[in-house]
Amino acid sequence: MPEQWSIEVDRDTCLGSGVCVGMAPDHFTLVDGRSSPRAETIDPDDVVIDAADSCPIEAILVRVADTGKILAPEQ
Repeated sequence: MPEQWSIEVDRDTCLGSGVCVGMAPDHFTLVDGRSSPRAETIDPDDVVIDAADSCPIEAILVRVADTGKILAPEQ
């Protein structure tokens, strides 16, 4: 089975800047003024890494679903 990524958003930390939605609207949406992933598990898509790295407060965490290896934000 091809690798899958998981997306988590810390909604308590999220400021609702919308940067992630602007960069990756297929993967993020704003719910009650805070970011929320459209799906918890996705096929790899580099735009999600870019969105997580661009989050002003690093509220987005992207991992390899099977191993939990953190892909973004850069450590």
